[in-house]
Amino acid sequence: MKIKSLMIPDPITITKNASIKEAIEIMKINSIRHLPVVGDDNTLEGFVTLADLKVGLIPSMVAGLTLADLMIKDPVTIDPNSDIEIAAQLIYKYKISGIPVVRKTNKLAGIITESDLLRAFIDMMGILNASSRIDVALRAEPGEFRKVLQILEENGAEIINVGMTPQRTKRKTYSFRLSPCKTEVIKKALEKEGFKIIAAMD
Repeated sequence: MKIKSLMIPDPITITKNASIKEAIEIMKINSIRHLPVVGDDNTLEGFVTLADLKVGLIPSMVAGLTLADLMIKDPVTIDPNSDIEIAAQLIYKYKISGIPVVRKTNKLAGIITESDLLRAFIDMMGILNASSRIDVALRAEPGEFRKVLQILEENGAEIINVGMTPQRTKRKTYSFRLSPCKTEVIKKALEKEGFKIIAAMD
């Protein structure tokens, strides 16, 4: 999935000449936590977060601190044609909650936040949809995964998606999310073939 299909296009923006109080008010009214700072031609000049603004509000009243002083002048950015995995890696690496999306001309195209990525993950995993799940520990041997798929198919299971738990052991746990079904029959069929079932939920 590309960033452009998940980002918030044409996000609310602000200029560096605005006051910190104005920026906070815009965030409150629109229930947002990030504001790209742009120039007249929509070129990205910086990025501010609600947390940064709250910290700077009192100093701005006392010492004349401005939005230009508080904004991140060279924020982490991402291209709209990048994969969402790249955005997730950047958010995790830099411990940030949002990234401006810019084209090669440095023109603002949108914004993507950790909430957007979480929503995409939930959609991909089908977590909010009715489903069943069975977790199977597989040995690192050729054909093991294919054999589980075959057993699932033979027992009428319809796979929504498959996840894998990263482990440094000889066995890796695979989570098979299935369309709603009774997992007991599937569990018994897998155990009969020697597979270890970690969890099974209807």
